[in-house]
Formats: sequence, structure tokens, C-alpha cells
Amino acid sequence: MNDTERAEQLSRELEAAFRNRADLYRLLLHDLTAAFGREEAVRVLTRTIERRGQEVGKTAYAKFGPNDARAVGEAFLAVSPDGGRMYPTEVTHLDQGIAFQVTRCPLKDAWVEAGVSEGDLATLCRIAGAFDRGLFESTGIRFDNVTWTSGQSGCCYIALRDRDPPRP
Repeated sequence: MNDTERAEQLSRELEAAFRNRADLYRLLLHDLTAAFGREEAVRVLTRTIERRGQEVGKTAYAKFGPNDARAVGEAFLAVSPDGGRMYPTEVTHLDQGIAFQVTRCPLKDAWVEAGVSEGDLATLCRIAGAFDRGLFESTGIRFDNVTWTSGQSGCCYIALRDRDPPRP
């Protein structure tokens, strides 16, 4: 196997791993809903996934502070899986931060292929977005996220802004 074939294989395996994560979220939502009701299932999954994001953020972004929003965003994009091909983004640099529209998500793709309803798709996107909230808010920056809803193209929109406004 040459380097190109190996890279293509690893890319496929990485995509499969992220789709597996999506399937776990979908199945956990289903089983927790059956056991505890929809509201509690969403609450528990969201809290748990946000906590995992916090764990990752505290390690990955430990050198950044609450007024390093653009640097945090650029660091995040620099390690986007498969060189950014798994989560392609449209990036906007803000005066005190950065924003990006995610145009494709392997999690969302897996849920669509699994045939989940639009309502469940929107819920699963919100749950998955809790990881990003935990990841970015662990730095102290301001985080805004709009996850996918019915009728929307692409995936989520994330804006990261410095916590403190500039001094005049």
C-alpha cells in the first residue's frame, strides 16, 4: 500500500469512526427516551456531551484565555479532522473573534442516512452541539451556536467572541 492509498484508507476509517459516534448518540437518545422520557433523555445526553467538550477544551485550549476567541477558533480549525474535509467551513473573521458556518457534518449525514425524522435530526444536532459549547466555553470566550433546523442547508453556525469588549 502506497502513501496515497494509506491516506485514503485512513480518511475512510476516520469518517466511519465519526459516523459510529453519530449512531451511538442516536441509539442512546432512543434508549434513554424509552427508559426516562424524552425530556430527561435529551437533558442527560446534552449534559454528558457538554462535559466531554469541557474536558477536551481544558486540555486542548489551556494556553488561551477569554479574550483569545480568534486564536481559539483558528486553533480549532487547524486540527479539523482530515485536514478540514470532514467538517468543511466558511470562515468569517470578526473584529473580536471568528465565526464559521459548517457546511457538512458526518454526524448529520449518518443520521440522515439512518432515516431519523427531521425533529430527531434537529434534536441530535443540538445534543452534538453541546460538545462545542463545552469545548469553547471552557476557555472563557463567548460562544454562540445555531445548530441545524428543518429547512436549513449545511449544518451549524458557530461564533466565538472575546469575553471583554475592547477598551477605548
